[in-house]
Amino acid sequence: MTAPPLSPPLWGRCPAGQRGVSSPPTNMRMDGVAPMTDKTLKDWDALAEKELKASPESLTWHTPEGIEVKPLYTRDDLSDIGSLDSLPGFEPFLRGPRATMYTGRPWTIRQYAGFSTAEASNAFYRKALAAGQQGVSVAFDLATHRGYDSDHPRVEGDVGKAGVAIDSVEDMKILFDGIPLEKISVSMTMNGAVIPILASFIVAGEEQGVSREKLSGTIQNDILKEFMVRNTYIYPPEPSMRIVADIIEYTAKEMPKFNSISISGYHMQEAGATLVQELAFTLADGREYVRAALAKGLNVDDFAGRLSFFFAIGMNFFMEAAKLRSARLLWTRIMKEFEPKKASSLMLRTHCQTSGVSLAEQDPYNNIIRTAFEAMSAVLGGTQSLHTNSFDEAIALPTEFSARIARNTQLILQHETGVTKVVDPLAGSYYVESLTNELAEKAWALIEEVEALGGMTKAVNAGLPKRQIEEAATRRQAAVDRGEEVIVGVNKYRLENEEPIDILQIDNSAVRAAQVKRIEETRRRRDSRKVKETLDALAEVARSGRGNLLGAAVEAARARATVGEISDAMRQAFGDHAAVPEVVTDIYGKAYEGDPELGVLAGRLEDATKRLGHKPKIMVAKLGQDGHDRGAKVIASAFGDIGFDVVAGPLFQTPDEAAELALAEEVTVVGVSSLAAGHKTLMPQLAEALKKRGGEDIIVVCGGVIPRQDYQYLMDNGVSAVFGPGTHVLDAARAVLDLIEGKRRNV
Repeated sequence: MTAPPLSPPLWGRCPAGQRGVSSPPTNMRMDGVAPMTDKTLKDWDALAEKELKASPESLTWHTPEGIEVKPLYTRDDLSDIGSLDSLPGFEPFLRGPRATMYTGRPWTIRQYAGFSTAEASNAFYRKALAAGQQGVSVAFDLATHRGYDSDHPRVEGDVGKAGVAIDSVEDMKILFDGIPLEKISVSMTMNGAVIPILASFIVAGEEQGVSREKLSGTIQNDILKEFMVRNTYIYPPEPSMRIVADIIEYTAKEMPKFNSISISGYHMQEAGATLVQELAFTLADGREYVRAALAKGLNVDDFAGRLSFFFAIGMNFFMEAAKLRSARLLWTRIMKEFEPKKASSLMLRTHCQTSGVSLAEQDPYNNIIRTAFEAMSAVLGGTQSLHTNSFDEAIALPTEFSARIARNTQLILQHETGVTKVVDPLAGSYYVESLTNELAEKAWALIEEVEALGGMTKAVNAGLPKRQIEEAATRRQAAVDRGEEVIVGVNKYRLENEEPIDILQIDNSAVRAAQVKRIEETRRRRDSRKVKETLDALAEVARSGRGNLLGAAVEAARARATVGEISDAMRQAFGDHAAVPEVVTDIYGKAYEGDPELGVLAGRLEDATKRLGHKPKIMVAKLGQDGHDRGAKVIASAFGDIGFDVVAGPLFQTPDEAAELALAEEVTVVGVSSLAAGHKTLMPQLAEALKKRGGEDIIVVCGGVIPRQDYQYLMDNGVSAVFGPGTHVLDAARAVLDLIEGKRRNV
């Protein structure tokens, strides 16, 4: 099927004659009523030039998306844009998917959280629900995401560190103890181990007395973006797409109140995507999932109304609101290809979360203000539910205090600002409507580029989205480092002295020990024969392609097969996916072309090269199951442009594997990027692994989301330098060179 032609009811420029013979002059109202002023745009230009003592064109801003933002918008900018007269609740849903939007019911407050153990997370959810939160959103730890049980040796530093550890139905029952699942909507961010987690949730509901038909909520189940940015995949793309389709099929037939997928742009923006890239790649993912479901023989109207989306909301206030409006227009256009009969199949419904990237470690109370503005932008854009980040999440998991402020930010918006009193208050804004139109046009062009490659799965295999996002991330880092993009408290208006804030500390070893004990108890009490039968049946469904993977996994979970065992049963048929690390070049260096600061650094590198007999060689490593690689990729790219010899290590290494690679590559420095709180376990192990292999001369540094309170511990355990969030890349390069020169002098 081909898409219908571009037409005014969707978005875009109206063909000649559809909005009148010609646009009215700027000072003439479109309804023909006499203007309130006799001044024209030329008059404004003259006055502005007088005030500026320069041309008003000098105020034009070019966004990272390539959009030219003018200092002034007028009704002329709307004269040939369609859909301006559309109404909320009706196609193309520019003004929202519901007719009354927040005037009838405000958005759902859904705070994403997971605290190490099922017991701790359950206590948090119950308290949050009592304090006004309307749904539960579960954050799982990285061991769970990657389909490992807590007793697996590869996840020693990951258990319970960035979310809740779930190993079986027993953990899931504790997680939702006392929470009425027939009334409370549950959102679960899970992709890699989506089959065992959703199966365990279904069984936990049954054993609470809630049948699957009554369960409401959303499972993320968006595997394509994992291959682009977040990296919590397990299996290769093709079998992963089968998993997506099987879940859509199962929920369409068995779980009428449950959303089978949450198609996520959030993680793309967190990885560095521009708003156009986030918009285009997310919607292209959605199109691919619809096709996969149709290939299973489903009718589009049986599942399309329960597809949901998930977008990030950053600090570009008006453009973020415009992005959500554009998304609804574009999704309507895409879904028309599939000729649904129901209007609900054309609607885009979305959850939003304020940006994690915009949170700064420096002067962290500024993050409260950032989050409030981002939340308002999401609301003005028409989100259906919202998570507001806690101000301390640039450093650690949120405390109870910071989580309360984040939740209350939304309650204040709902009850004190009046934003819920009017549907789509931005409608008709010269600026916002123009942005909405331009974002839609640019995103559609990128969607068409993906289509030319054969769709999103093929585009992912070709590396197009990943490469474009990594280039955008590196450009932004250079802009921040050069001060072209101001971040208050980071590269401008910095405090001279900062007091550390209280953070949540998690004893990873204690959490893991408790999880291992529960796994052992579960295995001791279960019927081993029944477990083997159900796992064998699941493996056969995976191998043969016949049957539904989720249906088979529900039987295994009911028998008390663990998350790791269910994942391994599918691994037998599907295998593991291993990405080949690639690094973009000539992006960061180009931004500094001709800069004397870079010239001085290059001179020092040349001197070091002469002394060492080779270029200083740094291996950028990722340890444990932390797949967040934006920081690692930016550092590898920038250090390469600066002049270091860079080895990009693979994801998910153990400390021993990283040490072996460092020695094989004969590196001078190992730099570890840590964003998931495993540093206190994994960094000392790496230093010890190098020492045991005779690599004690290799310098070990690390950077990422590491609280300052942990710096001394790391320095006492083999780490030579720690680079926190907001570190200038050139400062990091200088510090690494200092260490290399110091090491050389001490020999």
